[in-house]
Amino acid sequence: MKAELLYRFEQDFDDGAMVRMVIWEVPRPVPPSEHPNKYRLVYLENGIRVIGFDNERGKGDPRHDGDTQSPYCFVDVPTLIKDFIDAVRQRRKA
Repeated sequence: MKAELLYRFEQDFDDGAMVRMVIWEVPRPVPPSEHPNKYRLVYLENGIRVIGFDNERGKGDPRHDGDTQSPYCFVDVPTLIKDFIDAVRQRRKA
């Protein structure tokens, strides 16, 4: 099985901020993650990542808030998208 694109979404806001989301189903988990998904969800302001959810070999499933990185508990793809959108909405309210 090759990697399969599950979801791709891009949105540009009038103030120059951007959302980019890409989620793949992969044949094997990306260690140390245990789920079969590879993903990168990012919210940028002025070209700088201010919120990010991703997984990367050796790092697991971190969440990025500015320069702070914390563990993210991946449940499933719909929850991932919801958690990311909620974080972006909260940021845009601030």
